Amino acid sequence: MTGARAATDPGTAPTGAAAPGPSDPLIEVLSPGDPRVPGAAHCVTGELLATRARAHPDRAYAVFEDGTTWTYAQMYEDALSTAVALGRLGVRQGDPVLSWLPNGRDALRVWFGANLLGAVYVPVNTAYRGSLLGHVLDNSGARVLVAHAQLVDRLAHTGGGALEEVVVLGGAPDGGLPSLPGAPRVLGAGALRAPAREFVAPARPVEPWDTMAVIYTSGTTGVSKGVLVSYVHHYSTVTALAADDITEHDRYLLNLPLFHGGGTEVAYCMLLFGGSVVVTHGFSTGEFWTSVREHEVTMCTLIGAMINFLVDVPPGPRDREHPLRAACVMPLTREALEFGRRFGVDVYTGFNMSETSAPLVTDLNPRSVGSCGRPRPGVQCRVVDEHGIDVPDGQVGELVLRADRPWSMFHGYHGMPEATAAAWRHGWFHTGDAVRRDRAGDFFFIDRLKDAIRRRGENISSVEVESELLDHPAVALAAVVAVPSEFAEDEILAAVSLRPGAELDPAEFLAGLRSRMAHFMVPRYLRILPDLPVTPTGKVRKEELRAEGVTPDTWDRASAGIEVTRDRID
Repeated sequence: MTGARAATDPGTAPTGAAAPGPSDPLIEVLSPGDPRVPGAAHCVTGELLATRARAHPDRAYAVFEDGTTWTYAQMYEDALSTAVALGRLGVRQGDPVLSWLPNGRDALRVWFGANLLGAVYVPVNTAYRGSLLGHVLDNSGARVLVAHAQLVDRLAHTGGGALEEVVVLGGAPDGGLPSLPGAPRVLGAGALRAPAREFVAPARPVEPWDTMAVIYTSGTTGVSKGVLVSYVHHYSTVTALAADDITEHDRYLLNLPLFHGGGTEVAYCMLLFGGSVVVTHGFSTGEFWTSVREHEVTMCTLIGAMINFLVDVPPGPRDREHPLRAACVMPLTREALEFGRRFGVDVYTGFNMSETSAPLVTDLNPRSVGSCGRPRPGVQCRVVDEHGIDVPDGQVGELVLRADRPWSMFHGYHGMPEATAAAWRHGWFHTGDAVRRDRAGDFFFIDRLKDAIRRRGENISSVEVESELLDHPAVALAAVVAVPSEFAEDEILAAVSLRPGAELDPAEFLAGLRSRMAHFMVPRYLRILPDLPVTPTGKVRKEELRAEGVTPDTWDRASAGIEVTRDRID
């Protein structure tokens, strides 16, 4: 894996920084001096596993959906066993290991076992199939894949990448172990177990700036890119977002997938602070508070529509009878603030991407709806125009970033040098996100630059239009995309899914929008769908909606004879 191995090569750092040696003063920069956690100089997963297992062997690290508990000692033993087994399959330091598994014990032990060897954890989205799955196999260059039995058959519709070994967990696939493209050897679950006592540490010590993982982006604006994440990068993210006084007594609800940065950050965060996680397969409105109460969950992350679903549940006498004390919410909507007030939970938010390390964070219980917070210490944030020139406060531009701590942001897209160079320009990482900064210094997310719409000479934020759509009581989820206009520029297509039992009259719906938004922002087209295409983390796959465009079932207000004109001011 060229990109993963190159993480130890100082020439691959986009900033041009030289990799530090053991006595380099960079170690002073890496360590924040927080007595609660090891410094960033000791942020390597394998070292953390060993440290926690020795210090707190009987403390719970993970509680799973079947009610079983994984102590720190058991976790370390399982990780060592998995590391030995991976080594027998030929995995060496710097090699990529593909993990195609749902949340659970197996996903964690493959990650931890790979890192113990100094290998690179490469999780695969469990929704992937077809060309998207094939792209990840090809791009990763991995020889070894650990996959769930219910997913393995999808490999038949790919070229197989460079796979030589496929370990199948969770039972045998239907029809037995399949013959796969490229003829890799297909093995059962026993191939991932070996005596932990046979573990041999890698010849070269694993360093904080080595690549810990390759996290593939959700691909909402194009082909998925493999983000190279160092141990320092992950450390910097979780310590930045842990704005609350997190301790070893905290228990975090891990309901985001472990192939997503949000899931791996939660698991790593609790390992770092010596706390514990409750591992679930995903978010469920009906099971959320049950899990929180039964497992004494104190912290969680809620993104997108999760918050709306919880707020929509009718109030009850037990709304504040729970141990949950803090929630990281993204984005900071009116519903998020209402969630905090109603349930007595401290909320905070920030801005983050797989490539960054939480450059913007808020204090607890912020009041400005839509705020992403302010730059955290050690990060520089600017808002620039298309030429890289700073724009005045209040004006929309692209967010660009850089960090003082070396290796605390991604060090490239695996196998995509052109994309890496395009993202790192003039010494700054260009996020591709449109934001504005107010005079007080707060940053507000406006839109992905690629999702912005140009209509009638006006630049339109899809996020702002979506916010108005979601205010309607019948709408559960909404997305807005640009479609070609027969005149020039763009027209706006809105796609919505409805709450159970709800109905929506398109003409009445858009008439109501006219009273709340500028005339040029009112969508021309409306599609009402049973479900919108989403990523496992709840982001709408807008590229699918754009590709489908105006379909036969799309309602067109122009065809219906409804005009939306500019307000007349006499």
